[in-house]
Amino acid sequence: MKSGVVVLVGRPSAGKSTLVNALCGQKVAIVAPYPQTTRNVIRGIVTERRGQLVLLDTPGLHESDRKLNHYLTSVVTGALPDVDAVLYAIDSSRLPGPEEERIVGLVREWQERLVVAVTKTDLRAPSAPEVLDFLNKSLKPVAVCPISAQTAEGMELLRDELFKLAPDGEPMYGSEFYTDQPPEFRAAEIIREKAIERVREELPHALYVEIEDMERKDEGKRLWIRAVIAVERESQKGILIGKGGAQIREIRIAAERELVRVFPYAVSLDLRVKVQAKWRHDDRILKRLIY
Repeated sequence: MKSGVVVLVGRPSAGKSTLVNALCGQKVAIVAPYPQTTRNVIRGIVTERRGQLVLLDTPGLHESDRKLNHYLTSVVTGALPDVDAVLYAIDSSRLPGPEEERIVGLVREWQERLVVAVTKTDLRAPSAPEVLDFLNKSLKPVAVCPISAQTAEGMELLRDELFKLAPDGEPMYGSEFYTDQPPEFRAAEIIREKAIERVREELPHALYVEIEDMERKDEGKRLWIRAVIAVERESQKGILIGKGGAQIREIRIAAERELVRVFPYAVSLDLRVKVQAKWRHDDRILKRLIY
């Protein structure tokens, strides 16, 4: 039996979360068309007859002086030591730039345990040859796997290469697990995803979600959740609530539909919006949200 821990790194919107979901065969990480949607290490678990891989999805590495970005970067660098393999996701549809140079510098010392996934090959982007040329000149990984999480192209080869790097050992989780995220975290992430899907520009980065209470009701048949979406300004609160509460109602309904796929009960969501000014500069809040 093989049993290994694999950390995923890459720049924002490289397709890491989509890749984790595809490898696990379940929705583990939320996905949105905005960079740095992932804010914590998300654990996905792949269990097969040959063994088990624990995948650590990390925030996208992005050059910025903002305090929030420093916290996200620390999540990535803190996850690298003591893993069995590093999976570097690089987007075949975007030309390599300074952020890729930075990531290459970060993973170079792990080259003997490094697998590169060249993502989004289904797009057949003209930049793909230049991405491969960049990798050939910059790194000597164990393997380079062009893949598409959407079509499953190259996914079996990628799994094979990751299992090759995993040491012998017993599984860390039972075969029924595909993640070890606590219920409160999963609920907050799903609500955040549904809110992000319905807003644009700065708002996706200006909101966070906290679960205030979770209770089993109706003799355990229904899960009741009270959650708060926090934003930085009153104008953002108005956008999230919408005219006559239409927007927040849509977010609530979409989140409830997703949550019943995660929890084995009916779900009732009490969803509210509050203003938490300048929370992205507040160490107290950032330490509570990002760990």
